[in-house]
Order: sequence, then structure tokens, then C-alpha cells
Amino acid sequence: MRALIHSEWLKQRSTRTAIGLFVALVGLVLLAVLLHSLLPAEELGSARIQLMLLGRGEFLGALLAALLGALSITAEIRHGTIRPTFLFSPRRARVIAAKVSVSIAIGAGLGLVAGAVAVSAGTLALRARGIDLQVDGTDQVLLVAGSGAAAALWAAIGVGIGALVRHQVPALVGICGWLLFVEGLLAGDLVGLGDVGRLLPGSAAAAISGQDPGTLLEPVGGLVLLAAYAAAAALVGAFAISRRDVE
Repeated sequence: MRALIHSEWLKQRSTRTAIGLFVALVGLVLLAVLLHSLLPAEELGSARIQLMLLGRGEFLGALLAALLGALSITAEIRHGTIRPTFLFSPRRARVIAAKVSVSIAIGAGLGLVAGAVAVSAGTLALRARGIDLQVDGTDQVLLVAGSGAAAALWAAIGVGIGALVRHQVPALVGICGWLLFVEGLLAGDLVGLGDVGRLLPGSAAAAISGQDPGTLLEPVGGLVLLAAYAAAAALVGAFAISRRDVE
């Protein structure tokens, strides 16, 4: 197992995917915070809206971490390099476990950076507009730490989805579609799932960082729920990749 993890780290370091995602993440977080900071001052004075503004790092960190996790397996399948990997380690579930472990570590780093950038940029933007900050230091620490935890678990979910779907484009489009559109529709007023919407994986990730208190789960509850999603995705992905031939 140690050799597989070392090999996975080597693969991640030898490609520019993680670096590209990191640069894109910082840019997207800054853009999202800037755009949301242009809301009317009376809206930005609300603690709930400020948490949403500073929580853009959690959302984007989780999204890009999930894409990173999916790419870790689908890129190898697409380019055929997964064949020698499975020849070296016929127990494919161990390969998926190694990818999950490394993706969790990298995803946590992405999430922490995204959370820190969002909190810092959002705080500066609010103060620049003369708006009193309603989010205290404890909330800010939770936003950053929760962003790291959410991104780490979404990276594991991404690996599982990639192993299940195997084809790169459908896996990436599916992840983006779910987080950007589908879950918002299911949890929003249009479909109206009510309290059930709190149990969706994107909502669980937001809950970990303390966003929308009173509506979403408590941070610990969100962490436990998202960890269950991550474990289930990894197990399903490992089972699927172990039962199907590699093209």
C-alpha cells in the first residue's frame, strides 16, 4: 500500500493538473467574492449573507477537489496508463484506496487555500465598502477549516465517481452539473425538498463550514454525513473498477 501511495504522489507531482487547478481555484474564488461583494449594502449587512460571501471558498474548493479526484482515475483510463498500474497491483481496490488517500490530502490543501482566500478577500471587500463585519473570528476559522474538510471529502467522492463512470468527460460534467445546478434546484424553492435538501452532499459540505445556520445541519452532522457519502462513493467505485475490464 505504501508503494501505491508513493506512486500516486509521484503521478500527481509529475503532471500539471494539480497546479492548474490550484491557480484556477484562486482566480475563481477571488472573482466570486468580488462579484458577491457588489450586492446592495443592506443585504451584505446580514450575517447570513456574509457567511455566504465568505463561504464561496468552500463551494469552489469542494468543486475543484472533486474534479481533481475524478481526474486521478479517469485520466489514467483515458491514456491507458491504468493498465500497467493494475498489472503491478492486481488488487484494484488498493489502487482506488491509494488514489483516495492522496486525493484527500491534496483536496484538503485546495480547500484550506480556497477558504483562506475567500475569508481574507471577503473581509477586505466588506471593510472597503464600510460594512460592519458580522462574522467573528470563530466563524472565520470554521469557514477555513470546514472548507478544507469539505474539499478533502469531495475529492474522495470524485475518485469514486471517476472509477464508477470511467469516462473523463461524463464524470467531470456530472460533478459540475450536480454542484452547480442540480442540487441547487433540488434544495431550492423550485423543487422544494424541504428538510431533505439538507441531506444532499453539497449542503452537507456547506454545513461543515458553518454556513446558513438554522437551515443546514450542524458542522459535526455535516461532516459525518459527507464522510458517509465519501466512503460510499469510494466503495462503489472500487467495486465497479474491480468487476469490469479496462478498455
